[in-house]
Amino acid sequence: MVRTMVAGVGMIPFAKPGQSEDWDVMAEKAMRQALEDAGLGYDSVQQGYAGYVYADSTAGQSSFYRIGCTGIPIFNVNNNCSTGSSALFLGRQAIESGMADCVLVVGFEQMMPGALGMVFNDRRRTLDFHISKQIEIQGWDDAVPLVAQQFGGAGLDYQARHGIADEVFGMISVKARRHAARNPLAMLRAPITLDEVMSSTPLYGPLTRFMACPPTCGAAAAVLVSSTFATRYGLSASVEIVAQSMTTDYADTFTGRSMMSVVGYDMTKAAAHQVYEQAGVGPDDIEAVELHDCFATNELITYEALGLCAEGGAEAYIRDGRNTYGGDHVTNPSGGLLSKGHPLGATGLAQCYELTHQLRGTAGDRQVENVRHALQHNLGIGGACVVTLYRNAA
Repeated sequence: MVRTMVAGVGMIPFAKPGQSEDWDVMAEKAMRQALEDAGLGYDSVQQGYAGYVYADSTAGQSSFYRIGCTGIPIFNVNNNCSTGSSALFLGRQAIESGMADCVLVVGFEQMMPGALGMVFNDRRRTLDFHISKQIEIQGWDDAVPLVAQQFGGAGLDYQARHGIADEVFGMISVKARRHAARNPLAMLRAPITLDEVMSSTPLYGPLTRFMACPPTCGAAAAVLVSSTFATRYGLSASVEIVAQSMTTDYADTFTGRSMMSVVGYDMTKAAAHQVYEQAGVGPDDIEAVELHDCFATNELITYEALGLCAEGGAEAYIRDGRNTYGGDHVTNPSGGLLSKGHPLGATGLAQCYELTHQLRGTAGDRQVENVRHALQHNLGIGGACVVTLYRNAA
């Protein structure tokens, strides 16, 4: 297989809904940054991939056309919250298969205020399988947003198994803000105390408002090239995608009685296992992790699904500081979705942006020491999970 290198990355500061530029302008800026970072012109790009959730068909073309019209294939990708990494997955496949030597991948989102909801209410919902299983397990609360019920239910599921206190989830939000304070591109950078997290508005189960990511607008992009292309054009592409896996739901999601499975724990565990097998490395080899912390409950269960700590060991992992600087792994050095923000289509590319800079040693005040391997986890209910392993190949 052809080796896939990350030649360039770009990202704009994330913003609250109503405070951003239009989606196509944000996408253009991120793509131009990525091309400049790679040292390439748009005429080098052979294929384009655009990830977004809340935009009309061919929004990708509208974004790419702001840079140029060169007749290349442009693919539009929508996989809920894992959209950005799904687009990255397709771009990486194009490189590794030999179909292209240089591709440009962008993710963007212009969101509305408030909780996520369905756009089309005149037809069957795409999440009916997951909602039906949720209702079977824990019922339905009309006063609580769907995703808060699901990820709050996953937290209750974990607590029933391992008996941890609500405050353990809150400690993740405190850590997220502490990391985000070092990230000029993050939206929520002010420190927050555990008391503030725990006293914020209750959502569902152990979740409070400050344990949930905010709706966000933004864009991020990456230029992927083959190693031979990088050598031919003298690119300083030192970051390699060494393994990547994408999984969807398994039968147990809908036949079992686990809210952790409903929100993607099994998909994550399977994808991580596949990546470790492909790369011949394990969790102990990883220094930095960007994982999908849409809610603090999901970050906690993802620690175990990715093998960062033993099953039932997340509380000790958090309390001992093994999830931050000076610990076993620095999880979400960017501040994660909880603090950086979560513009759905952009999130997977924003994670790629962060880990590329970590591996290059150019992450500034948030730099993790001696990063050799970095892991990315991007999850979407409905469902899809993408796990990607990067390596410093310099």
